Amino acid sequence: MTPDQPTPDATATEATPSAPQPAAPPSFVKLAMRNMVRKGGKSLFHFSLTVTALLSLLVGLAYLTR
Repeated sequence: MTPDQPTPDATATEATPSAPQPAAPPSFVKLAMRNMVRKGGKSLFHFSLTVTALLSLLVGLAYLTR
């Protein structure tokens, strides 16, 4: 190798200016929203089940502690 030629591993580790920057990973909120859109019916069913259970719990506790 001559002194003016770069070594093969030196050129492989240098970043080229035309290489795209890696995008930041999406936030957990974006992932949750994307997942909810993808599984729309199941998400709505679970949401309504959770609301019904919480309301039942609150009404039951209100009745017991009156």
